[in-house]
Amino acid sequence: MDIKAKIEEIVGKIKNDKSLGDDFKKDPEKTVEKLAGVDIPDGAIGKLVDGVKAALSGGKLADAAEGIKDKLKKLF
Repeated sequence: MDIKAKIEEIVGKIKNDKSLGDDFKKDPEKTVEKLAGVDIPDGAIGKLVDGVKAALSGGKLADAAEGIKDKLKKLF
């Protein structure tokens, strides 16, 4: 899975759909897993959510994606 591309895809969906944005604020883990379209292990979902939050808040997506990739490699 290309983590950076997946984060960009999820961020785009959340930015363009107010109800998804509301869902993300209420339950970010469930919303990201739903939008990712894959079952994400519990230890990894938080890292992906962190990347989405960083991208939504204007953080550097590339840095967030690299950090997540490293953490996901350790889980698998």
